Amino acid sequence: MKNKGLQTILYSTVGILAMAVILIGFNVITGAFKKRVDLTEEKAYTLSAGTKAILAKLDTPVKIRFYCTQSEQSTPETVFLKSYARRVEDLLEEFRQAGHGKVIIEKFNPLPDSDAEDKARFDGIEPEQLGTGEPFYLGLAVSQLDEKQAVPLPPNRERLLEYDVARAISRVENPAKPVIGVMSSLPIWGQPANPMMMQMGQRGSEPWILINELKQDFDVKRVEMTADKIDDGIKVLLVIHPKEISDKAQFAIDQFVMRGGKLIAFLDPYSVVDSRGQNPMMGGMSAGSSSNLEKLLKAWGLSFSTKVVADVNLLMELGGRTGEPMRQPTWLSVTKKEMNNNDITTSEIDNIWLPMAGAFTGTPAAGLKETVLFHSTKDSELVDGMMASFGGDQILKDFKSADQEQTLTVRLTGKFKTAFPEGEPGDGSTNATSTTTNTLKECKDENAVILVGDSDLLYDNFAVQTMNTPFGRLAQALNANLTFAQNCVEQMAGDKNLIQVRSRAVLNRPFEVVKQKEAEANARYQAEIAKLEQSLTDTQQRLNELQAQKSDKSQRFILSPEQEQELQKFQDQEASVRKQLKEVRKKLNQDIVSMENNIKWTNILAMPVLVSLFGIVLAVVKSKKQGAK
Repeated sequence: MKNKGLQTILYSTVGILAMAVILIGFNVITGAFKKRVDLTEEKAYTLSAGTKAILAKLDTPVKIRFYCTQSEQSTPETVFLKSYARRVEDLLEEFRQAGHGKVIIEKFNPLPDSDAEDKARFDGIEPEQLGTGEPFYLGLAVSQLDEKQAVPLPPNRERLLEYDVARAISRVENPAKPVIGVMSSLPIWGQPANPMMMQMGQRGSEPWILINELKQDFDVKRVEMTADKIDDGIKVLLVIHPKEISDKAQFAIDQFVMRGGKLIAFLDPYSVVDSRGQNPMMGGMSAGSSSNLEKLLKAWGLSFSTKVVADVNLLMELGGRTGEPMRQPTWLSVTKKEMNNNDITTSEIDNIWLPMAGAFTGTPAAGLKETVLFHSTKDSELVDGMMASFGGDQILKDFKSADQEQTLTVRLTGKFKTAFPEGEPGDGSTNATSTTTNTLKECKDENAVILVGDSDLLYDNFAVQTMNTPFGRLAQALNANLTFAQNCVEQMAGDKNLIQVRSRAVLNRPFEVVKQKEAEANARYQAEIAKLEQSLTDTQQRLNELQAQKSDKSQRFILSPEQEQELQKFQDQEASVRKQLKEVRKKLNQDIVSMENNIKWTNILAMPVLVSLFGIVLAVVKSKKQGAK
């Protein structure tokens, strides 16, 4: 009996040791063959096809020097940065493997007063001061022959990390930057503060983030709104809110397109940005300006609406003046369902905000092909922009669906014909045209133009969230607005591979079911609200009728007993109806919030509950089997 117990202990010990040897051996063997498994839906941690295409084109090795200070201090800040640095190393390893020998990775630890620190400074990597005062280096230097690009690595750009590295490789491979022209009536280049504001300590505004982002990839040139010719060196022209553009400037754009230049135009039926800038002393309440390229669009067979698109399925919630959420159906949050999933500019993005956008209608002229990039849902209509600027409640109450999708962005391709067959227009003082004889009548080759029904989507406040960090002032994307704009530019400028890398940096998973239920609930309660408000209108009308029936006009300011009775009835009914309306609106908001919470909690708890149930069932089955033995 004693020997049997000893044997059991011996066999158990040997078994445990054997299992330990097997596990250690398995880890040692598999550790030599590292394999990352990316379980995210969008494959966020796997190199995109665009990056692989850029690496496949390399004919000369690219060297990537990775600088990361291995601080000996262990603070929450250094732990976080080291964890981020490991993820950067993992991504660089992916680049190395996909480069098939053309990507060389070197790692440096730039401690203070070391050779690595001198090398980091020579490569343009700037240190950041940690909370302890210690300098911390975190960045990349990508080089090929004599070309070099420094890549800072702020943690909040982690989702753009692959894009930043791929872009740097692309830049050292192709150092010549395409020239991009930007023409706009909006202050996208920044503005100096006026002297009065400077005395109060206020500074001017900086250039929009879009301009800074474009400057990293392109040679960006300013084109005045009064230009009568677009420079021949410009490859792509961005026209942003061309308010009150002259015929001569439209002619210049027309001839630019005829010469083969690519055009991206952001038009607007109601510019929120411009309306705020027009009248700051009135809190931004002024008539919004509109913009159009009417002569060009007419020649291309299209027209642009003077009203804005309202869509109950894509509406956004904005902060009201008192802080409460306010639903605004003319501020659209366009999702992947409304985008062209077969087009390279929109196939990988799914969230664009459009404040007060317009719609394109018409049939393209002969020789041109139309591709819709994104549109509204069928539950949409066109409404007055000025009315929409006062709030969304009235629009929701009066909403009547047009039962058709509104085209928000479109691309035209083909051979464009001039909108000025008679030649260059005059200077505006007369209707006569100039005597210029070298006007181009048609594109020599096929060309492309992208027309976007909104310009506000490019404004910093509607596209990014800026913050001050130890790495300086940084911007974090709120949506894919700037990604879409940059996709368009890069597609027009010729490099399509970077689009696939950047596009997936911002992905959004909206609660589509919630939005659909909100629209249904809103339609149900709006009918009840309309019924109650009609009751108030009827009572008011009855009061007016009693006033009109008075025979003694001299007593028109004195209420008759019938009027007093009706007035009292009206006041009682008004108070009752307003109370009911308040309750209805309150119940509507409660139902929407309750529905959102139910769906969120279902998403959070569904999987843990399923796993728990599976474990309980497994335990019960196992218990029954053991009982049967």
